[in-house]
Amino acid sequence: MDNKKIVVALGRNAFGETFPEQKANVAKAAKAIADLVEAKYNIVITHSNGPQVGMIQTAMTEFARLDSRYTVAPMSLCGAMSQGYIGFDLQNAIRTELLNRGIYKTVSTIITQVKVDPFDRAFSNPTKVIGRYMTEEEAKAEEAKGNYVVKEDKGYRRIIAAPKPQDIYEIDAVRALLDAGQIVIAAGGGGIPVLEQRTVLKGASAIIEKDYVAARLAELIDADTLLFLTAADRLVINEGTDKEQSFDTIKASELKEYVNEDNMGAITTLPKVSAAVEFVLAGNERKAVIANLESAKDALAGKCGTTIL
Repeated sequence: MDNKKIVVALGRNAFGETFPEQKANVAKAAKAIADLVEAKYNIVITHSNGPQVGMIQTAMTEFARLDSRYTVAPMSLCGAMSQGYIGFDLQNAIRTELLNRGIYKTVSTIITQVKVDPFDRAFSNPTKVIGRYMTEEEAKAEEAKGNYVVKEDKGYRRIIAAPKPQDIYEIDAVRALLDAGQIVIAAGGGGIPVLEQRTVLKGASAIIEKDYVAARLAELIDADTLLFLTAADRLVINEGTDKEQSFDTIKASELKEYVNEDNMGAITTLPKVSAAVEFVLAGNERKAVIANLESAKDALAGKCGTTIL
């Protein structure tokens, strides 16, 4: 069997924002993954959890408000819950799609913890807005706990840090399952950010940018390809302006010159492109691909999408 290793990063469009939407949408992701299995790739999948982790955090917060015996669930716990239930839907959808094609292959989800630096500047400059809208009184209570809040048109919301990933604690398990021929789902939602305190791993109040974790995951398993599957057909910069450009193929060293918030979406496109460039430049004969979810196989063949070399 060819030993091509690939990390597939699924964007939020692969799941939707509700339980029924997710159940329907993972079937589309499963088809894309099955195509890659047939192309003889060894596959590790990571994925977004944006709407899901927010939904869990909101639900757990409301539950604590209704029953004083319970406390609000920390973000690390909400992240673990999201990894579990997204992995459940995704691994079963992939299993079904493969069996329908006459292929038997085990699919496993790993609840993944990711090391972050307690001195990362992100902790003093939080950027990720999460959870429900709060009243001013509730916002002040959050600030009294040492949490950050931001005021929006509809009220106040919590805002947390997005530190860079340093290491993945379960990486040996990922490698072992991959070497055993399994499809692995890992580091969902960027993984659970944890702080290392001697022998204890303590969950951090943060969200790790999933695209940077995808690149780190690809680095640690020595993958040949990092594939970002999104709602977009290819990479576009300066979209909607007279300087708009799209790319079919571009060298990472050239694309690096475009990596800034002025010409691409700071929340969606910038992390993806930055992670892709870092991954490709850090090794030899690597590539990153940005493509539509439904065009994964053709994108890897260079027939569509954007290939970064």
